[in-house]
Amino acid sequence: MTKGTKAYAIAYLREVDFGPEIAEYLERIDETLAPYGGHFIVHGGELTPAEGEWDGAIVIIEFPSSDAAREWYESPAYQAILPLRTEHSQSIAAMVEGVPEGYRAIEKVPEVLALANMS
Repeated sequence: MTKGTKAYAIAYLREVDFGPEIAEYLERIDETLAPYGGHFIVHGGELTPAEGEWDGAIVIIEFPSSDAAREWYESPAYQAILPLRTEHSQSIAAMVEGVPEGYRAIEKVPEVLALANMS
């Protein structure tokens, strides 16, 4: 992963049981993000499907680096509340590295061509 690029924790949530456990998760998550510089940039906003079927909500949390995102996810504070979400929703989650400022799609061409030549 590239140093100095932002990273994102992304979750796709379906079939959320909006009960006291999810409320507690929401009450506690911000305090787990703060030490790692994480903050919400998308939190279940209105979704307009462009392709395929979307039957859930998207959450995206931005971090200053991939290390910070991973350290947050693995932190005891977050691991303590994680079951509040996973046991009360159908969800998938991942962390992904962003691109540097000024990035252009053409920069990906050599990597794509190298992968194509390996096939």
